[in-house]
Amino acid sequence: MQTEIANATLKALRRILRATDRGSRKLAAATGLTPSQLLVLREVEAREEVTPGTIAQRLQFSHATITAITDRLVALGLVTRRRSERDKRQIFLDATAEGRQRLADAPDALQEIFAHRFAALPSWEQAMILASTERLAALLGAADIDAAPLLDTGLIDREGTGAP
Repeated sequence: MQTEIANATLKALRRILRATDRGSRKLAAATGLTPSQLLVLREVEAREEVTPGTIAQRLQFSHATITAITDRLVALGLVTRRRSERDKRQIFLDATAEGRQRLADAPDALQEIFAHRFAALPSWEQAMILASTERLAALLGAADIDAAPLLDTGLIDREGTGAP
């Protein structure tokens, strides 16, 4: 009986990993972006005068990761950097027309679908899922691995495909 439950749990984990990989490939095919690049681009587009530090806080990514992702988005012509008129030390990020078009072309990201469906669950069920996934992470020796709240199996600051 225990083996059946363990196997069923591993199958469920495998389905999650496969769904994550499929979502990343679908996003790359539509936009040429990784899930993390799309999240950063969405944050840039959604706010006026947004700084890399603000994005790092909102997405719970490190400043170094945001810098690497922003560098890539700038190289792709999807984001620009500009200095503040009030404080020249401060840098703001802006989405370009091409960046806005990539956002429009993007399919719903897997983490957005998850967040919407998860929010609809009662709080007791949310807590149960959190406790179970934290326990799974511990069982797999992954409890101490630093991870951003992002459904993606690759490195957060990796390059995307570059073009749709």
